Amino acid sequence: MDDLFHGMARFRAEVFPSQQPLYQKLATDGQQPQALVISCADSRVVPELITQSGPGQIFVCRNAGNIVPPFSQANGGVSSAIEYAVVALGVRDIVVCGHSDCGAMKGLLHPEALQDMPNVAAWLRHSHAAHRVVCEAYPPGRSEREVLRSVSLENVVAQLNHLRTHPSVAAKIARGQLRLHGWFFELESGDVLAYDGAAGRFGRIDGAGSLPVALPPMPRLAAE
Repeated sequence: MDDLFHGMARFRAEVFPSQQPLYQKLATDGQQPQALVISCADSRVVPELITQSGPGQIFVCRNAGNIVPPFSQANGGVSSAIEYAVVALGVRDIVVCGHSDCGAMKGLLHPEALQDMPNVAAWLRHSHAAHRVVCEAYPPGRSEREVLRSVSLENVVAQLNHLRTHPSVAAKIARGQLRLHGWFFELESGDVLAYDGAAGRFGRIDGAGSLPVALPPMPRLAAE
């Protein structure tokens, strides 16, 4: 805790003075973040650092396994953050960001390790679809590391599907006012993969060309 305390002291003395006009503007005018980022609570994954975002630029919700419970199954912090970001803040983009070496996904693969963590085990039921996809649709004989990576990537896709069950999200998608993104941060290399919904696969973000999107803004009314 000493490191954290000294860090706060340095922020107040050395960092905040140069950014005080920005913070005063945010305090007066409120926040207008560009996107909601739902990422893992893993201490090694910092969305603001990965995206090089400053105060007020992204609205972040972090939890074990970057999970989005389906709307009908959970009325909690994640659901509330989604609703507030979409309805009150009017974000136009939502990102679900997974990562390599994810402890939550390791727990999903080894439920016996969660005997003393019943809340974690219950939370991870929202990722069972990702596990089932890898077990039944992927070729057998893969290494533990390959399986973990596959489950972690499929988990991002599963949570994007859950995201679309939230009424506020579904309505904005139907109006063509919201894009969904699936990202995967590789701790070892610093690379970020993005899910291309049309192609059904992840690709590296290299800064050259357009960013792959899981679901682009496409207005649609099924009854017309």
